[in-house]
Amino acid sequence: MSKLVLAALCLGALPLLAAAETWTDVPLIDQNCSTKYNFKTADTHTRSCALSCASSGYGILTSSGTYLKFDKSGSQKVLKELKASSKKDHIRATVTGDQEGSSIKVQSVKLD
Repeated sequence: MSKLVLAALCLGALPLLAAAETWTDVPLIDQNCSTKYNFKTADTHTRSCALSCASSGYGILTSSGTYLKFDKSGSQKVLKELKASSKKDHIRATVTGDQEGSSIKVQSVKLD
């Protein structure tokens, strides 16, 4: 019986052991503008626009054309990075986190 309990506990811990995903050099864009750009045109999206649309939250555009929205904490991290940046456009980032459907629970984000 104790082996069965141990096995159940180990299986229950598997999600905790899952490695986070990392997206490298991906376009960062606010939710308001996420439908206005695609992966190829996203680099024309400006930092000033991203700052003015901060209340909508942020996310990334993948090379497959999917927009993945960040959780609230991730959007706050991006806002801090954007405010510290002097880039005018070509806003790209490296993001680490857990994808949950069409959103990312962000662990870290750094502008490239």
